[in-house]
Amino acid sequence: MTETAPRIPPPARPPEQEPLPSSVKAREPGPLRQAVAQRIRTLQDDYQRDSSQAVQALALLRRGIGRQATETPELWGLVGMEQFYAAQPENHRPYEAEILRAERAAHVAVTLWALHQQSNRAKRMHVADGASLGTAVRRLMSGSDSDEPIRKRLLRAGTATSFDVLGQRLRELVVLLRTAEIPLDYGLLAEQLDRWQKPGGPILVRQAWGRSFHAYRPPADPGRRQDDAPELPESDALANQTKDQT
Repeated sequence: MTETAPRIPPPARPPEQEPLPSSVKAREPGPLRQAVAQRIRTLQDDYQRDSSQAVQALALLRRGIGRQATETPELWGLVGMEQFYAAQPENHRPYEAEILRAERAAHVAVTLWALHQQSNRAKRMHVADGASLGTAVRRLMSGSDSDEPIRKRLLRAGTATSFDVLGQRLRELVVLLRTAEIPLDYGLLAEQLDRWQKPGGPILVRQAWGRSFHAYRPPADPGRRQDDAPELPESDALANQTKDQT
């Protein structure tokens, strides 16, 4: 009787790819991002139509730059907080710390947009789902040695040690973006400013700006315009902390 060779089982089928965890999937716009984008969109539309009310509103907003949100009651109704409350999930009431963060973030984002949009009725300087800060700054750069001061301004914003200092350094960048007519997604900026105020937030925001700065590629066709690089996951940001620079 001849022995039969042991049967070798067929290779196991590779398991189906598991869905990406929610932390890696594209993030849905939160209430603050929605609110700021909606508020700016309304003001922007009216400003482009040369509405006298919108012109006055933008002038008021610009006067709020560098001031605390709590010091500017004249801006009530202009920075999107009503929309923030309206965009909350059903049965969710924001707690006090959440409201304070949102107020500060919305105030900085909307007042900076008013500076960015100043005297420009031909182009929209807020583009929803458009350029993040790192991408917009990269678009300013021509690829020459003269780009280094621009890069350093982004670095200074990313390493700001207080929210007030961050606002000042963002203003410097917005002035450059206004001159070059490069738009920014101010809803996204507001969301990132809100995140910046949370524990570990400055690291996450700095890394998001750095990633979008490095990921940007100029459009191949000079006639086309690329407003943003692909959104990249931020879930591993804390694992890749970078040394803070001053």
